[in-house]
Amino acid sequence: MLNLDDPTRFRELDPGNMLDRIRELAQQCERAWDAVMAFALPESYADLDGVIVLGMGGSAIGGNLAGALARAESPVPCTVSRDYTLPAWAGPRTVVIASSYSGNTEETLSAFEEAVARGARLIVLTTGGRLAAWAQELRLPLLTFSYESQPRAALGYSFISLVGLFQKLGLLTDKRHDLAEAMRAMRRLQPTIDAPVPQAENPAKQLAASLRQHFVVVYGAGHLGPVARRWRGQFAENSKAWAAYEELPELDHNAVVGYEHPVALRDDVAVVLLTSTLYHPRVQVRVQVTADLLARQGIPHHTIQVQAESPLAQMLWAIHYGDFATYYLAMLYGADPTPVKTILYLKEQLALSDA
Repeated sequence: MLNLDDPTRFRELDPGNMLDRIRELAQQCERAWDAVMAFALPESYADLDGVIVLGMGGSAIGGNLAGALARAESPVPCTVSRDYTLPAWAGPRTVVIASSYSGNTEETLSAFEEAVARGARLIVLTTGGRLAAWAQELRLPLLTFSYESQPRAALGYSFISLVGLFQKLGLLTDKRHDLAEAMRAMRRLQPTIDAPVPQAENPAKQLAASLRQHFVVVYGAGHLGPVARRWRGQFAENSKAWAAYEELPELDHNAVVGYEHPVALRDDVAVVLLTSTLYHPRVQVRVQVTADLLARQGIPHHTIQVQAESPLAQMLWAIHYGDFATYYLAMLYGADPTPVKTILYLKEQLALSDA
């Protein structure tokens, strides 16, 4: 098994330097915030009946995260559509934000075309591609950024840009102070879990070591529900490992009953519980009881107590922690955390079907 305190081996396994992309999350967030605060939206966009974020994969998760914040504040629904088509209710008073890192995601382009036909109020968030060209042609609000990475590693842009757009649309209160807190929280966390910190003193490395050769299920609730989803995606794309996620309190109404079988799986599964002082009081009790149920069945589980005050800061703290942990698990598996060869194969096969 790889020594997680061997920087030479890290460089060999990580030629694309995903580690530095992970380290740059706070800087990404700051740059994204400055850019979106300088971005102007048409005044007519404030008269809206809902928001739909179009996206897939690393470009869509920012919508789920921003939507979790908006759930507590927005007077209109905010949802994410990961599909080729729009929900039936989308119309001329719906703000549709197309988020695609490349600007060439086929599902997003398809739904975007439908949004144009329905006369929706459109915004584009991308680095370029067909989506940017289309937005320029139609003279639509276009927010671009430049950051060389895999889409999932540009989360600071895809998430914080949406937070700023939601704020400008009147769906969120001013988040500048919460974002400043998040920057402080991440910068306190990083020196404790970064690669130079030895495994004996590094909780993220210790977590990765305990999860090796396990199917990981991540639990979260409320504002940390989409963070659990983000962790699942990072286990898949960074660690090249199977994982799943569930949300409380729903999982207590079904998933907990399934802990009994198959018995052999108990040695091969591990649960990570993301917990917060901001959870509803009953959810906080449920986290404790759920952990007890896992213990009763002999299922390994790990509780991560998020260290920040505001929902936004807690989300970014937990995302940062998960990015490091999934990176270290990639190292333990001897996997390059950057490429996604399976997704490239899928795209190649889809392209062949168009020929």
